[in-house]
Formats: sequence, C-alpha cells, structure tokens
Amino acid sequence: MNLGRRQLLQTIAAQGLGVSALASVAQTAAAQTQAQPTVIRFGVAQPAIGNPPGFYGSSVSIAHAKGWIEEEFKKDNIKIEWFFFKGAGPAVNEALTNSQLDFAFQGDLPAIIGKAAGLKTKLILATGVRSNIYLAVPPDSDIKSVKDLRGKRVAIFKGTNAQLPINRLLEANGLAEKDIRAINLDTATAKAALATKDIDAAFGGLDLIALRLKGTARIAYTSKGDSPIFTRQGHVLVTEEFAAKSPELTTRVTKALVKSARWASDDTNRDEVFRIWARTGFPYEVWKEDHEGEPMRVRFNPQFDPFLTGRYRDAVEQAHKFKLTRTKFDADKWIDRSFLNAALRELKLETFWPVFEANGKILGA
Repeated sequence: MNLGRRQLLQTIAAQGLGVSALASVAQTAAAQTQAQPTVIRFGVAQPAIGNPPGFYGSSVSIAHAKGWIEEEFKKDNIKIEWFFFKGAGPAVNEALTNSQLDFAFQGDLPAIIGKAAGLKTKLILATGVRSNIYLAVPPDSDIKSVKDLRGKRVAIFKGTNAQLPINRLLEANGLAEKDIRAINLDTATAKAALATKDIDAAFGGLDLIALRLKGTARIAYTSKGDSPIFTRQGHVLVTEEFAAKSPELTTRVTKALVKSARWASDDTNRDEVFRIWARTGFPYEVWKEDHEGEPMRVRFNPQFDPFLTGRYRDAVEQAHKFKLTRTKFDADKWIDRSFLNAALRELKLETFWPVFEANGKILGA
C-alpha cells in the first residue's frame, strides 16, 4: 500500500525516526508508487469482430462488452488495454514471450505449450470450458461419421485448444492424425476451403453451424451430448511477474471476471449473452443451438474443479505424447486458486457453481 504524506509523518512521529530514516521511508514510498502499474494489458486468443469490436464465448468477452474490468480500475486511473490475436493461442504465446501482456484468455493446449517452453504463467480462472467441437463436410459428402475420415483431407487448426480433443476423438474412433490427411488451417481459411471443396472435412467450433444454416456444409459430428472429454477448455492466466508485483490488482481483475461469470451464468440473461455474442459475426440462432439444453452456469463456471483439473493434467500428458511439447510439468502446481478463492469469498459465491467430478458429472448427482 502506498504511503501518503500524512501516513509518512505519522510513521516518523510514532517511531521517533531521524532524518536518515525519513529518507529511507520516503524512498520506500516512492518505489511503491512507481511499482503501481498505470496499464493492465489483456490478450485474447481471438480476433475482434463487429462494431464496437468484441469477441465471444467466455466471461472475459462479457466483461469486455460491458466494460466491467475498466469500471473496476477507473478510480485508480489504471487503463485496460486489449490485444486481439487472429493467430489464436500461438500468437498469444509469442506476445507473452515478448513481455507484451499481463493477462491472457486462451485455450489449454497453447498455454501448455508455452508453459512447457518456459513461459512463467499461472492459471487463475476457468472460462469458456466444455465448449463443443464440430466436424463439417460438404452437403453432398459421403462422410457420415468420424470413422469415415480415413485418408480424407481434414482441416485442423493446430496449436489451439481444439487439437487435443480432436486427437482424443480420432483415437476413440480407431484413428490417428497419420490416418487422415490433416491440414493445418485457421478457422477462416478452413471454412473457405470447405466451401470450394479443397478439403473433405473441417473440425472447428460453432462457427461451422453457421455454414450449415447457409446450406454450404453439413455437420457430421458434434461433441454436444457426447463425452465431455471431447470438449475444449479455456482459462485466464496471469504472468508470474505481474502476480508477484501486483497481487491486489490480480485479485481485482479476477473479481471483475467472477462478477461477469455470475451475471452470464444466470439463465435469465441467456438471451442478452447470445445477442452480445451475435454482434461478433455469428447469428443468435447459432449460439442458441450450441447451448441448447445446457444451463449457462456450466460453461461460465470459473472453478478448477476435479473435472477441469483432470482435463489439464491429461492435456499435459497428451501434448507430450503427441510430441507437441518436449517436457511435462505438474498441472496442479500451475493452477493458482488463491486469487479466485479470494474473489469467491468476497462475493459470497463459493457454492454458486456446480462442482464436476473427474468423470464430468456433477458432484452428488
């Protein structure tokens, strides 16, 4: 906490400090003042879309649209800067490597690759969890299921949080990436290639539903209703440097995101959430279909519960198994619950979200 002039004088009077001590205390106060950041830099593993620009699929996106993080720090004159990355998680890692970000919203795999490569980060909040993956094919394709992909040209956006569940899905259907002609394409390029039939199929997110609604694709598989191990997981991370220098600010960022998650988890706000996201390029109907039959609090759950912690442990193992990383590390030590727990206690939300067991089922259900 910064020492003001009055506090400084009171400290000197109370402790009987001399001139040299006065200088020492003053230097400490000055150093603390300098340590207070004037800007918090937040990276997002998605491009910004729409007017005003926004993104989708998480409590972070809602907080951004509502300006809730900015509101939290307005009185401190701390500016929130947002950086959006078309290159998704790998591009976020590059920015973290260059010390250009303090916080980031991204998926599990790119963060794991970064951590294994030496990036000093902490996972502080879950968001965008249990997101579905889809397999789209041209409307007249003979591909009816994942098993039919052997030898086919299939787009996969590698290095993102879809890659590991896709590999799990292939494995569950007796396939591996070597059994298909996997092509690394970003989302926009994959959709264009699917429309021109330069590829036979594309794995992706709910944006593939939009292609189906336009009549340019058919959904051959969705993880919706299948095992949750085939879904994608996301989080917010903070650099170890920022968390160590500014723990109070880290807790306040976390608290603002927990408030956002609480608001978006309320099913009475479901339509507004979808309409906010619809401004980013995908119609309201797409969001409605993707979330149909599922309480909003499932994907907005900020907790690293046994299910999600297990997913991260497994992802670390699988990233190494598929030679995406050279080293493994302890996922449990990577997750720092201290900031989230402090926010949950302050907001009295410790029991608001369901706790999912390792098998993906709600504890006690």
